[in-house]
Amino acid sequence: KECEIGLDKSFGFSKQFASHYEIDGEVGRGHFGYTCSAKGKKGSLKGQEVAVKVIPKSKMTTAIAIEDVSREVKMLRALTGHKNLVQFYDAFEDDENVYIVMELCKGGEILDKILQRGGKSSEDDAKKVMVQILSVVAYCHLQGVVHRDLKPENFLFSTKDETSPLKAIDFGLSDYVKPDERLNDIVGSAYYVAPEVLHRTYGTEADMWSIGVIAYILLCGSRPFWARTESGIFRAVLKAEPNFEEAPWPSLSPEAVDFVKRLLNKDYRKRLTAAQALCHPWLVGSHELKIPSDMIIYK
Repeated sequence: KECEIGLDKSFGFSKQFASHYEIDGEVGRGHFGYTCSAKGKKGSLKGQEVAVKVIPKSKMTTAIAIEDVSREVKMLRALTGHKNLVQFYDAFEDDENVYIVMELCKGGEILDKILQRGGKSSEDDAKKVMVQILSVVAYCHLQGVVHRDLKPENFLFSTKDETSPLKAIDFGLSDYVKPDERLNDIVGSAYYVAPEVLHRTYGTEADMWSIGVIAYILLCGSRPFWARTESGIFRAVLKAEPNFEEAPWPSLSPEAVDFVKRLLNKDYRKRLTAAQALCHPWLVGSHELKIPSDMIIYK
């Protein structure tokens, strides 16, 4: 408890959470807190269902943890507005918790939807998912945000509807990076972690690797790098080559295979950027997006 003395856990958020929202029940658990569904009691969200991420202040035992929470809120505020990004509404606090109020996504995770279809999505389904993931990631990268924890669980469908948009939901591990700067802390999930993250020098390209891993899983239903232990997975990420020989790979389009290979390049300098990936032949024609420019162009 020693280190907690003198930690300032006030964020300057509104203290009026309880008068604005009525919490229903828990819908998920994260790194530091849990997420509940809630209903608006007054104001523009009156009667509307929302998601509330509750982060207990008792878990914020270091200045860094406090900084992480302010940064997550700051990022959500700054980035909200993209159609594939969970809509941020407000942040509150009381003596016990911080409350981050966001849009409630009811459509479930990408993998659930795909596993219902027998473990692999058709290329068309995979393309639709990829375009949306790339669109939001290009948008983040352009603003200098590296997500650092891109994995299927962090994307939810907004509704159960067939045409529902996909939403990126968790920015708890995101950080800002300048175009010529590298980050050095190892965060994220082992299966999706890029080789250069393990070498502790990385930037936005690390997100592109994770997207490559997601694309691989979407197309064939299994993971490109796998082992029984975390250190085994790390070893595979650094040394092993993903398998493109076994089914279904030979029956997929050459463009799909090329797309995944260009993302799972161990040399981050040769990897596709999000903007380049959206222009890749595999995805050309499957979206009407205005391609956002790469951050590096502005540099």
